[in-house]
Amino acid sequence: MNVSVSTLSLTVADVDASRDFFTTHLGYRVAMADDGFASLTRDDAAVDIVLLRRGTEVLPAEQRDQHASGLIVAFTVTGLAAEEERLRSEGAPITMPLREEPWGERLFQMTDPNGVVIQLVEWVTPNANADTDTGTDTDTDTDTDTDTTERG
Repeated sequence: MNVSVSTLSLTVADVDASRDFFTTHLGYRVAMADDGFASLTRDDAAVDIVLLRRGTEVLPAEQRDQHASGLIVAFTVTGLAAEEERLRSEGAPITMPLREEPWGERLFQMTDPNGVVIQLVEWVTPNANADTDTGTDTDTDTDTDTDTTERG
């Protein structure tokens, strides 16, 4: 199997509001649209987004009245702090401010008008030598530190 494109389909109450959010703040463009439907894409490696209005008949009957909830749409980006600053200046609703987790995940979240949580993530290398309970450096022998990212 060769996957050529990944698409996330979100069922929302107001397709136009989510479409405007993704195109205004996240750099998506409309590839196709019709009443109650929008297909959004980007020229980079981001996942495509399909927005479907709740109740639309293309959805299986048991899913027509559900809406996107309980999920986080996460995008890994570079320059996370600059992105948060840009989005704040645009008035995007930042619902979780920039933070860094002990495992090296830097992130912040915003929420679109339909309640879809968007998380922007940047991975940093956590201090692998730090003792997680005390935060102290447990490796004092710097001669054994090897770089495995480039061999040759």
